[in-house]
Amino acid sequence: MNSALSFPHFISISSVSPLPSPRTLSPRFCNSIPSQAMEAKPSQGLYPLHRCKTIHLVRHAQGVHNVEGEKNHDAYLSEDLFDAHLTPLGWQQVDNLRKHVKASGISNRIELVVVSPLLRTLQTAVGTFGGEGYTDGVDAPPLMTTGAGSSDRPAISSLNRPPFIAVESCREHLGVHPCDRRSSITKYRELFPAVDFSLVETDEDVLWKPEIREEDKDLAARGVKFMNWLSTRKEKEIAVVTHSGFLYHTLNSFGNDCVPTVKSEISSHFANCELRSVVLVDKCMNGSDPPVTNYPGKIPSGEDLPSDLADEK
Repeated sequence: MNSALSFPHFISISSVSPLPSPRTLSPRFCNSIPSQAMEAKPSQGLYPLHRCKTIHLVRHAQGVHNVEGEKNHDAYLSEDLFDAHLTPLGWQQVDNLRKHVKASGISNRIELVVVSPLLRTLQTAVGTFGGEGYTDGVDAPPLMTTGAGSSDRPAISSLNRPPFIAVESCREHLGVHPCDRRSSITKYRELFPAVDFSLVETDEDVLWKPEIREEDKDLAARGVKFMNWLSTRKEKEIAVVTHSGFLYHTLNSFGNDCVPTVKSEISSHFANCELRSVVLVDKCMNGSDPPVTNYPGKIPSGEDLPSDLADEK
């Protein structure tokens, strides 16, 4: 698969001898550099900063379908698990992830939260990245109403939090499993008033089919398109709350130029409520703002012929 975007990997070149310090340079410097260093190809990724975004990828917390499916895989076919909600243990996982993103500073840096429009991902997203308890009379709708989705949770405030936007292209495998069929957007808007559902085109779930399960390759292709869409966003630091299958098959499209250890860091299966931070690089100019940290130099203007270019004249 041709993936226009990649996750830069930062690996030290342990097999190459270090270059001499500038203080020890001699007229024979060029001859003193080990041949393997002269011929080595860099194993790092080096990209313009303004073409990079930090993406915090999160798999939803434990849902009732995870518990029942581990007992008996056939449970995934049960209508009782339609649009599965979080378990009490899942909410504990959300609480712990929330503590982590606050302690690490991630919570204050995120400019946008993108979430799959299913109950378990919406609950995980607002529980992790939302505000504190909601107070009636506040001039802002809550991210989640009290008790939403069979939970015993209080309402969650949207005050001083980034925008939350629901996007269908980061949903789980489509079809067959009722736990992966979503509720109506009308219902979600009642439960999650401050979440933006405007990018979801239909009220009812027309993507999920009872007899057809989306193939892995189609899910991966959908995931790469989603990453391309992320690269067009103006925000530089984004959280994405999604699903195990989506993450696994999407991320396996990336990192094929990495050593196996780094490839595994990118694409191995996510645990419930696991967060991984990656860098998304726009190599094809899908969309990026002008650099704000670069400085053009030569102000005031003056002669600046480099010595190496002078040698070529």
